[in-house]
Parts: sequence; C-alpha cells; structure tokens
Amino acid sequence: QVQLVESGGGSVQAGGSLRLSCAASASTYTYRRYCMGWFRQAPGKEREGVAFIDSASSTVYTDSVKGRFTISRDDIKNTLYLQMNDLKPEDTAMYFCAAQSWGGGYCYAASTRRHDYGYWGQGTQVTVSS
Repeated sequence: QVQLVESGGGSVQAGGSLRLSCAASASTYTYRRYCMGWFRQAPGKEREGVAFIDSASSTVYTDSVKGRFTISRDDIKNTLYLQMNDLKPEDTAMYFCAAQSWGGGYCYAASTRRHDYGYWGQGTQVTVSS
C-alpha cells in the first residue's frame, strides 16, 4: 500500500510553468516497482490521464500535453514529478498523482486507464489565466 501527497499547484498566466511533485510513502524497494501517472479533472468533466511512467522510466503522454509536459520520477526520493511548460487556460484542473495497482514485480508499460490505478493523492489545483 502507498500514500501519495501532491504539491506544487498554483495560479499562473498562460505561457507560464509549474512543477508538480508527488511524494510517496512507500519504501524505495516498493516504490520503484510502481507504474505512476498524473491525471487531471476540470469542473464538470471526467478525470483524464495526462502522463504516465513505468519502472524503467518509459513515458506516455496524452496528445494535448505532448511537447509541453514532462513526467519523471526519483526512485531515491520516492517522488514523482510533472514539469508543465507553456501552460494554457485549458490546462486548468485539479491534478492527481496515482500509483498503478501493484502485482509485486517491476511494472513495465504503464496503463493509461484510470481504473488500473488503485492509489490516489488528494490533488493539487492548477489554474491558468489568459
């Protein structure tokens, strides 16, 4: 089991940058075996996947953030990051980090499906003004 705590959200103008962090309570032995993801949910919309990373640090991005967002992980600090550049008003949402349900071994090829993620943080708000 793992607990996740996000930080780094805030309000920025369009074109600005933010870096989100997600600290995990798991041991290093366990944390590095999780596939991790960032999701976001805007008011009145469904939660959508943004970026995903597996145990080998292979990454997947949703089309709308490709070239602007970068997901990374530090398996020594047990922390997940999302660097967000060139932010747009449509990026405004609550951002959540999540850990994919763990089968015990290393996780390769992170799922992009929300229902495959069993552990969630409380979220951090990102607001982008035009």
